[in-house]
Amino acid sequence: MRVLVAGASGLIGTELVRRLRAEGHDVLRLVRREPRSQDERTWAPSARIIDIGLLDEADAVVNLAGASLNRLPWTPAHRRRILASRLEATGTLADGMRQTSSPPTVFVSGSAVGYYGDRPGQTLTESSAKGTGFLSDVVDAWERAAHLAPQSTRVVTVRTGVVIGRGGAMAPLLPLARAGLVGPIAGGRQHWPWVSLRDEAAAIAHLLTSTLSGPVNVVGPEPATAADVLRALTAAVHRPYGLPLPRAAVSLGLGEAGRELLLADQRVLPQRLLDDGFVFRDATVQDAMAQLVSAA
Repeated sequence: MRVLVAGASGLIGTELVRRLRAEGHDVLRLVRREPRSQDERTWAPSARIIDIGLLDEADAVVNLAGASLNRLPWTPAHRRRILASRLEATGTLADGMRQTSSPPTVFVSGSAVGYYGDRPGQTLTESSAKGTGFLSDVVDAWERAAHLAPQSTRVVTVRTGVVIGRGGAMAPLLPLARAGLVGPIAGGRQHWPWVSLRDEAAAIAHLLTSTLSGPVNVVGPEPATAADVLRALTAAVHRPYGLPLPRAAVSLGLGEAGRELLLADQRVLPQRLLDDGFVFRDATVQDAMAQLVSAA
């Protein structure tokens, strides 16, 4: 397939491009600067500018573009950027597809488990209702923008959890764990949806040729609490787990971002992926952390 990837330079995008090329696909990367290699093409999503010919020639489009959620705390300006960056990129791609004579067959667009909000005591699948909060509203608008693609294009929105790989949420946690400074956050009983980086990329590649459409939870098959995730990390680097971070400190220090990213309880299952026959290489968070440390 010829696959056009937005957000190709990020953590997930870099691994996805590597995987797609290993599988024999022709990948073009959208960049916001002058191209520096033959596989790069310029676009300007903030100005809604893209070469329509790229979309006309693409078999598939993957959209991973958006401002980082890990820039903490969320100032009012960054909150606006989180939403605007996602709507600009997704809207530019969807609008461009509608202008082509031969739209891509499939559009896989980024999304997040933040859609579900804080849901203690519940098991969440793709059929679960929208939650409340800033991230839930952002994700809802983000997914709606993706579904403005042409009716002939199969649209998949990948609701991703914490990606365990070299970067992203693990970038600050790994050195802290190696220094022995990681322990329970607010008691650690809240569920953190997680997925290994290689399974995240493999799931997106799988969805390019699947028949699934609509929301798909891309999270590991075995739910884990925050304590499970952080214990697995400290065990992988052979350091103690025990320095607690109280709920009040998270809420006071990080505000809304801390409450939604660290304190929210989300027991999310990848129901549609499993039903579609996808096989995870990292079935447990311990597997994912071992893979992270071995690759670091």
